Amino acid sequence: MEYRPNEIEEKWQARWKKEGTYKTPREGEKFYHLVMFPYPSGDLHIGHWYNFVGGDVYARKKRLEGYRLMSPIGFDAFGLPAENAAIKRNIHPEEWTYGNIERMRGQIRSMGPVYDWEKEVITCSPDYYKWTQWLFLKLFEGGLAYKKKAPANFCPSCRTVLANEQVVEGECERCDAQVEQREIDQWLFNVKKYARELDAALEEVDWPERTKAMQRNWIGRSEGAIVKFLASDGETSIDVFTTRPDTLFGATYLVLSPEHPFLEKVKGDIKNLEEVEDYVKKAKKRSEKERVSGEKEKTGVKLEGVSAINPVNREKLPIFVADYVLMHYGTGAIMAVPAHDERDFAFAKKHSLPVRRVVSEKEELPYQGEGKIVNSGDFDGMDSSVARGKIISFLEKEKVGERKTSYKIRDWLISRQRYWGAPIPIVHCEDCGSVPVREEDLPVKLPSLEDLTPTREGESPLAKAEEFYKTECPKCGREGKRETDTMDTFVCSSWYYIRYTDPKNKEEFADREKIDEWLPVDIYIGGAEHTVLHLLYSRFVTKALRDMGYLSFSEPFSKLRHQGIILGSDGQKMSKSKGNVVDPAKEIEKHGADSVRMYLCFMGPYDQGGPWDPQGIKGVKRFLEKAWKLPSVTKEENDPDLEKHLHKAIKKVTGDIEEMRFNTAISSLMTLLSHMKSPGKEQVKTFLLLLLPFAPHFAWEMWEVLGFKGEIEKEPWPKHSEKKTYEEEVTIVLQVNGKVRDTLRVEKDLTEGELEKIALENEKIKKWTEGKSIKKKVVIQNKLVNIVTEQD
Repeated sequence: MEYRPNEIEEKWQARWKKEGTYKTPREGEKFYHLVMFPYPSGDLHIGHWYNFVGGDVYARKKRLEGYRLMSPIGFDAFGLPAENAAIKRNIHPEEWTYGNIERMRGQIRSMGPVYDWEKEVITCSPDYYKWTQWLFLKLFEGGLAYKKKAPANFCPSCRTVLANEQVVEGECERCDAQVEQREIDQWLFNVKKYARELDAALEEVDWPERTKAMQRNWIGRSEGAIVKFLASDGETSIDVFTTRPDTLFGATYLVLSPEHPFLEKVKGDIKNLEEVEDYVKKAKKRSEKERVSGEKEKTGVKLEGVSAINPVNREKLPIFVADYVLMHYGTGAIMAVPAHDERDFAFAKKHSLPVRRVVSEKEELPYQGEGKIVNSGDFDGMDSSVARGKIISFLEKEKVGERKTSYKIRDWLISRQRYWGAPIPIVHCEDCGSVPVREEDLPVKLPSLEDLTPTREGESPLAKAEEFYKTECPKCGREGKRETDTMDTFVCSSWYYIRYTDPKNKEEFADREKIDEWLPVDIYIGGAEHTVLHLLYSRFVTKALRDMGYLSFSEPFSKLRHQGIILGSDGQKMSKSKGNVVDPAKEIEKHGADSVRMYLCFMGPYDQGGPWDPQGIKGVKRFLEKAWKLPSVTKEENDPDLEKHLHKAIKKVTGDIEEMRFNTAISSLMTLLSHMKSPGKEQVKTFLLLLLPFAPHFAWEMWEVLGFKGEIEKEPWPKHSEKKTYEEEVTIVLQVNGKVRDTLRVEKDLTEGELEKIALENEKIKKWTEGKSIKKKVVIQNKLVNIVTEQD
């Protein structure tokens, strides 16, 4: 019978759907398996498949091992891409999004995954974003959501605020328009409150070290000191955070951010005020990336008539304002030590400012390392690491500074001036201020609008919809105006893993018993591009809800793994312009879903990915076609010669799937099949169970063809016998002076003495040692013997 994958796969997918095969079971030890949900762009690309298939292999093994598996799926459906695509096509974002979701459901099912579709969530559904709005209200009540005027990246084309990550070389990543800096009223979440815990708790999770490092870098923990520099007016002081208090004697000037409040306080004392204000105005228009660019020449203006006092030596220091200093980082002010900082050194040379060495007498300036302290009074001669502590103690004693741990992480800006997002549930009242919508009035539904363009002032399209924004104040009942900003889509995805536990609940965001039953997530699988923001924000929300009493855990994802990137067959990143995009649907049509699944797992290490090879998938399909012929050679009795190979494969495949080494697991299956000349029926049964995570349709069909009773997935995962994997013989390498002279097959685990004897009696070894004095014998059990002789 010919192997016809498309017929087989269609048959089993229909049966699984009809019988609810992959509904979350009620018995067994829980295992919450989660892949990052896709954005409904309309088509699943091969990168989606790579994520989903690897995750599905892992999930299927867990299911066979007897775990009560929950593996849900949904759609991250709000956001600017859908809105822009809908505007371009002259259709409503809701129509575009739901049409894509329907199409993508079919594409996902074509892979044959174990997803429980009854758990599906769609973030743009009012049933979902009602609870996103509820989350906002809880954060607002807890003082973790607030509104303030702050500088923001603003795209004049998209007419919305952009996160720093959405600005590429000063341009919007979506439309390439030049980004402007604007002061805008915006809603933020107070992520900074959890900075210390977000940093420390990374020790508790099983995540890739590179991911942890990137999170730590974003959080930006720094140990140092706050130093108070008294201004020349004798009343105002400037706080500076420094990680190098040991260089305090080398400070020769201060630099302030253009946004620093000190400038307003001493406005009357600045003699060149017009020049300073002109510089500040221009600086605020530049993007943050432009301001801190290492390639840009550092500009700045001295505050004439104003100075500060260095607290350790009472030296008067000039003060500059410069755009390379950012208000949100540290205190918005730096003490410049040009002898020991490249940026300060370049600025000092340009403005003819003093350069004073205070660390190491020998190194070329600017020197940023450690060393002996010099030119620092009583601290001279100390190692810089020691001097740091001593100088901090001095500052604390004199009450001009203190030890400080600082974090560079910023609060999360969630305001978006666009239509396609969850409305922020706030009403602005002239008398009562910003008033939260009552919980019983949620959801604040997104109205259906025809005009989706933001206002010329950059407000959301909702600001033009009177039927939406005109409302009553929930507090006093007088006329109020709804908030017209919508929420960043990261808010939707910051808690979706909780909603999956109870997606149809209309009374609360999820039942507490179900939350406690399933969470935290046991394994989370997705792309490394979400290493920072999504993961960080999910961790923040988890900790905030825990502190409010809604959760009993602190970290949402116990274990995290990333898939690599699939490249085109030319080794380049896939793109339509390069013509190297792989369409999964066409590959299924040609080779079948199981072949595509297996090839994606076989093509290389899962966390690395690699180029798509059209010939490689043909090789995998040939493997399945060969396995398809097993019924014709299967016997009732087991083949004793096959047992060792079978148990080695069980051991290897089990361990490799657990570690996501799918490529080597498939290699083991290929090796096993090559030894299956006349396998017994029970041996074929084991082979099919090992194959099932990779090629589920094939395994279910073959199970039926061979007449095995019951469902294959009701069978337990195979277990190996260590005794049957034991190799009775090993290959020993025989060397003389490190050069291979012979190899032998010998009994495994021979003693060092036995191996030495075998080596010395070997004719080839005798030839190379005859007449020479043997200095020593190096023996590595089960591997080699090296005879070392006196050299001529």
